[in-house]
Amino acid sequence: MKIIVQRVLSASVSIDSNTHAEIGKGILVLVGITHKDTTDTMQWICNKIVNLRIFPDEDGKMNKSVQDIGGSILLVPNFTLYGTLKKGFRPSYTDAAPPEISLPLFEQIISHLKNICNLDIKAGVFGADMKVSLINDGPVTVTIKKEAD
Repeated sequence: MKIIVQRVLSASVSIDSNTHAEIGKGILVLVGITHKDTTDTMQWICNKIVNLRIFPDEDGKMNKSVQDIGGSILLVPNFTLYGTLKKGFRPSYTDAAPPEISLPLFEQIISHLKNICNLDIKAGVFGADMKVSLINDGPVTVTIKKEAD
């Protein structure tokens, strides 16, 4: 599993020109799922999402998590995170898991985050053509990857 976490002042997902989900201060998480990902991988990633210390403390040091600040989380499924350019100029997405694997895992991420923290969790729509807007705070952007054991 591979995620890109962006610290945001606000973020939203629109589908067909209609706002589907939006958050204020918190994190936008782009989620890529590969063939070998499991429930264990998902739980590990969720723990990282909730506890990643990328918000400033009183001294301005990045020492607080989204949970510490009571922020929100916006999850966006993004199979293109597993695009590869081994040859040519058009990405190959063979490393991205098919929907029968990735959709249930994406839904598990949403559910698991709601179970392990008391934050506002929003999500984009799997397989939809989404427009993502954000005001990146910092900017702070972190990539996290976990290979299935």
